Amino acid sequence: MQATRALFQRQSMIRFVGKRAPSAHTDFTPRPHPESPSATLPESFAAYREKATQHGPLKSQPQQQQTPTPSASTQKTQQAPQPLSIGAQSGRSLGAVKPAANQFWDRNDLPQRFHRTPFTQAEIDAIETGGASLLA
Repeated sequence: MQATRALFQRQSMIRFVGKRAPSAHTDFTPRPHPESPSATLPESFAAYREKATQHGPLKSQPQQQQTPTPSASTQKTQQAPQPLSIGAQSGRSLGAVKPAANQFWDRNDLPQRFHRTPFTQAEIDAIETGGASLLA
């Protein structure tokens, strides 16, 4: 029984040189990521959480009571400016989006020779049967 115990003792073939401690010259102060758009750190996690959004605001905002105004033009002037962030405005309010000149978003916008060819009934049957219909 003692002989098998000796077989299971494993020793690593990798040899590490030097102490296993970080260098005294390593700077561990927090700093923003090099690709960060703001290049600044938040003051605290709570401050970050106030401004963070993920598919909309993380913190629920109380709905503001709106008083009826006599005309739409005065209502537009009384509104606060909208924040410029993702999800702050609906897509419809941003207006129509059109591709640039000589750019296309779908193959069907190209000339007829570039359109998708529809599947034939034989191809549909071959796909649905895993190719068995081709042999029958």
